[in-house]
Amino acid sequence: MSGPLPRPKKRFGQHFLTDRHYLGRIVEAIGAQRDDHMVEIGPGTGLLTAELAPRLERLHVVEIDRDLAAALEGRFANVVVHNADALDFDFARLPQPLRVVGNLPYNVSSPILFRIAGIAERVRDCLFLLQREVVERMVAAPDTADYGRLSVMLQYRFAMALVLHVPAGAFTPPPKVESALVRMQPLGADRLVARDEGLFSRIVAGAFSQRRKTLRNAVRSLADADAFARAGIDAGRRGETLSVREFVALADASCAG
Repeated sequence: MSGPLPRPKKRFGQHFLTDRHYLGRIVEAIGAQRDDHMVEIGPGTGLLTAELAPRLERLHVVEIDRDLAAALEGRFANVVVHNADALDFDFARLPQPLRVVGNLPYNVSSPILFRIAGIAERVRDCLFLLQREVVERMVAAPDTADYGRLSVMLQYRFAMALVLHVPAGAFTPPPKVESALVRMQPLGADRLVARDEGLFSRIVAGAFSQRRKTLRNAVRSLADADAFARAGIDAGRRGETLSVREFVALADASCAG
């Protein structure tokens, strides 16, 4: 993009990745192939778009900012611009299996991640640039300070890997936090699936609603003593100590009751 960058809009949490070194490393990590079905969330000024477009037969981009979307229209012959909010966009309209990439705005990163988790069966993989502390929560292991609801709900559907740390200075304007690139790979049809995913989700949310509470108290209305016994889980443990598999076991045991 020639000329000065557009003024970032605070309401969209815009920080444009402008460092060519890190841009190149992200493009390398994505490894776009000609026949990939790819969508970029939040293309912004189009720096990553410009690197990906020549490598693909077609690239879809979803941009909420009307001005930035308009600037991208017609700039690349093989790029389809969707001026839309990623939280509302119907990703089922796009060809599958879908590769999802993007520099996600920090202020809505978690809702977007949960949105993508909801279409995991349509996705081949995701590579997202996010606030570093969010990525550390996404990849966290049980019984660690970073492990929480986001960790469990995403690891239930994806294999997660922190790929690259990106400093604040790589962005314009620089955010007040460091960033990281994360890869999310759907676990596939043979993954562990809860019998009642709604109940599983509620138990996970309850377990982390007050971290100092024991599971006995935190999910009292969802899992009784018999459910804990059937699952083989000590009700005196705290939610942060349970693995994804144990959360599924507890949810399934609660269904059995």
